[in-house]
Amino acid sequence: MLHRYWFRLSSTSTPSVLNIGCGITAYDVDDAKSLLREKIFSVFGARDILEVIADVDVNTLDQGHVIPNMSTPSNRGVWFPQL
Repeated sequence: MLHRYWFRLSSTSTPSVLNIGCGITAYDVDDAKSLLREKIFSVFGARDILEVIADVDVNTLDQGHVIPNMSTPSNRGVWFPQL
């Protein structure tokens, strides 16, 4: 069974989409962290994970930035930011 995870990550002074957060659908939190390292940190650089929200309701996420710019959260993989 897949779960939606929202990662709150440490911010940088440089503008970055990761300052908003990162959405990943995965089998479990370890799978999600693996995807985070492989797909996101390899592109944007590593960040500290401040919070992980499991089974996040995407409707509670930023309506102006996340919702219009995310891919389908029902499939395994990164859905925000879009790569």
